Amino acid sequence: MTINPDHLLNFPIPDVRQRLTRRDTILYALSVGLGQDPLDARQLDFVDQHRTLRVLPSMPVVLGHPGFWLLDPRTGVDAVRVVHGEQSVEILRPLPVEGEVIGRTRITGLVDKGAGRGALLYSEKQVIDAASGDVLALTRSTTFLRGDGGFGGPSGPVRPAHPMPEGAPEFVVDLPTRPEQALLYRLNGDDNPLHADPTFAEQAGFPRPILHGLCTLGVVAHALLRVLGDYDTTAFRSLDLRFSAPVLPGETIRTEIWRDGSFRARVLERDEIVVNNGRAVFERAPDGGPKR
Repeated sequence: MTINPDHLLNFPIPDVRQRLTRRDTILYALSVGLGQDPLDARQLDFVDQHRTLRVLPSMPVVLGHPGFWLLDPRTGVDAVRVVHGEQSVEILRPLPVEGEVIGRTRITGLVDKGAGRGALLYSEKQVIDAASGDVLALTRSTTFLRGDGGFGGPSGPVRPAHPMPEGAPEFVVDLPTRPEQALLYRLNGDDNPLHADPTFAEQAGFPRPILHGLCTLGVVAHALLRVLGDYDTTAFRSLDLRFSAPVLPGETIRTEIWRDGSFRARVLERDEIVVNNGRAVFERAPDGGPKR
């Protein structure tokens, strides 16, 4: 089936109402690797239910998640060849540890790169507090539709990437992933079979199931929170990144960070950049350090 751009741009994605529990908050933090150092009490604040629990600022990517809706044949998309291209997270209000939230997702743009070159699908999700109606966070995504170019859609505009600074990064953080991490991460509601089914992964051109891009984002967000925020979640404002290659579960992610908030990440086992053109914004204290 060929994409009908007018139909896809107006494709109805139902709101998702989610009852958020403390267990969900802990599961998300565990699924992106927090708690691997049992001696680091700062990490335990995100995963130990007996502490004053805190929410990892990247969690809005899974709140009110609409699921892999592109599998719906009515979209006209070749879902087997879909990959995550870019992602941003912006925090507008403090995130609750528990409560009820609504995820409201809409498509905001579509770019036809041409026959054989694929297409870009832009979408935005509001994470809304169900009780107050306040928007807690915004997440924006670019999905690369590798099998769907040449349908006569618009050729732009294409979002520009954040330029990376010259010179070596000021900070480097190495965080391991686990072989079963994609299976754990799927429990957050992101159930694309690309991350669990070897046959589906092979059809998509990968030698084995790959880690979710949003799981990679969570690992990188942890590194950024450690270095730029000193684990102060109230200092986090936003992050924006581009996925440049997949991570295989079990690989180690090295996040390279500049003082201005620019960042990228690579897997050590293959020395391949997997996240690029990243930028994080943290609120700073008057002395220029992390907010306390």
